[in-house]
Amino acid sequence: MAHTTDQVHEMQGLYGPFTLAERVVQKIWLRQDFETHALRLADGRRLEIQRAGAWNLLAGPDFRGARLRIDGREVAGDVEVHFRAGDWRAHGHDRDPAYDNVVLHVVMFPPSELHMTARSRRGEPLPTLVLLPWLNRGLEEYASDDALENLTARDAAEKLAGLAVLPTDELRECLLQRARQRWEQKVRFAGLRVAKLGWTAAAHHTALEILGYRHNRAPMLAVAARYPLAEWGTGLAPDEVYRELGDAWQTQGVRPANHPLRRLRQYAALSAQIPDWPQRAMTLWEQAVMIGDPATVAENRKALKHAEVRDRISTTLMADTVGGTRLDNLVCDGLLPLLAAQKGRDLLPVWFSWFVGDVPAEVRQGLVSLGLAGAGAGPQCHGWAQGLLGWILERNLHASG
Repeated sequence: MAHTTDQVHEMQGLYGPFTLAERVVQKIWLRQDFETHALRLADGRRLEIQRAGAWNLLAGPDFRGARLRIDGREVAGDVEVHFRAGDWRAHGHDRDPAYDNVVLHVVMFPPSELHMTARSRRGEPLPTLVLLPWLNRGLEEYASDDALENLTARDAAEKLAGLAVLPTDELRECLLQRARQRWEQKVRFAGLRVAKLGWTAAAHHTALEILGYRHNRAPMLAVAARYPLAEWGTGLAPDEVYRELGDAWQTQGVRPANHPLRRLRQYAALSAQIPDWPQRAMTLWEQAVMIGDPATVAENRKALKHAEVRDRISTTLMADTVGGTRLDNLVCDGLLPLLAAQKGRDLLPVWFSWFVGDVPAEVRQGLVSLGLAGAGAGPQCHGWAQGLLGWILERNLHASG
């Protein structure tokens, strides 16, 4: 049976329906981009993943040569990934000898009925892992990451043509709405993390996740779960931590400055110098006076003292270990959503007018071509970038369906 990774599933998101490609679910498994600590199968047995397997882009099971431990018993074989348990039978895998070596069925959504559990050709039930309860983020974020990875200059230029014809007021309102949606989504999931872990652990997990960038986010979260913040200030060796995760790290194509080992060393230095940095972060923006329109970038930056606060974060919070656009992402993807969730404050104007951070060059160039940044238009900012990115990804996601 031919192998395919382009199947899509439509579901309801926070702001309407969106589509998720099956390849995204496969990438989640490949990168172990979910909570791998204390995993349980659908039948309650413990699951440890020693090797996810090699992604098979040809016919047959999705991953070859996985190594697992189920209730302490070593298991080796293939892994098949689907949206739902019923897809196994619907795709004919229960009759195909190519799938006889499958030892784990990974599905996104829980089986609706017991008889929908996948069974081998011999009629034996396959161990099933339901991913949804173990995800670190919302499905829309995973789908957005996939679309972002595939974004090209030509693709962005074609999509921007639909925005360029809008009157200025409509254009700004369109992107402001999408920026606000992305902000609210980030706050929502930050709130879930704080509720689950508490403030200090949530800040610890989030900081390491952001330092991992997109490709090493999952192993960084595994490190955060294995080593609480308190252990980082007591001589924890980042080189040993890095070696422990072995093949989980993705280093191909990673710039030396962004290598995960370098980021672990930075975090170790930060934690040793400022072990209470999450508590210090709680005092940020205490005196911030919110301005009605979050899109008044220059005015907000001056009133909220962004440059001054950024320097304070860099020196007194991050001990000068994290800087540049990664610091801006730490603020916008981490500190601000966490603080908004923890304190119940609307920090959208702070987030919107903050410095742009890490975004594709196509997004920066798009803001200039649309007249939202550049000479006479104002500075690049996080909000307009996120609004434009949200619009591009929305178009991309709907087009895939």
